[in-house]
Amino acid sequence: MITLPPGGVLIGLGCDLIETARIKNVLEKHGDRFLKRIFTEEEQAYCNSLKYPHKHYAARWAAKEAVSKCFTTGIGEHLDWTSVSVYHGTRKEPLVHLDAKATALLAEVGATHVWLSLSHIDSHAMAVAALVKH
Repeated sequence: MITLPPGGVLIGLGCDLIETARIKNVLEKHGDRFLKRIFTEEEQAYCNSLKYPHKHYAARWAAKEAVSKCFTTGIGEHLDWTSVSVYHGTRKEPLVHLDAKATALLAEVGATHVWLSLSHIDSHAMAVAALVKH
């Protein structure tokens, strides 16, 4: 449950859904070139340590897209692929790390935090992200 303090505001909401096979195919075709362009070293280390890395990469791809939709910018001029990085908290909950570019954008839109939820099955991965002001 997300409880916002009195006066807490939802600033932006985004979601994304992707076929895991799409990421698997790109990984097979472009390998490290693709990984270095899209994912941080921390994300690569985590995903590569798992039995089916492509499913976890797909969830992170969806997370980056969902966060970019929260900002209403997409990936491009205002956000790079690696501006948004997914890692895990103490309860294995997905957390977001923003680089300097994304942190500046967070302040610009008036938000203070990014909430993230991820899910994946064999065929699809999805993410929902919210920008909030506490």
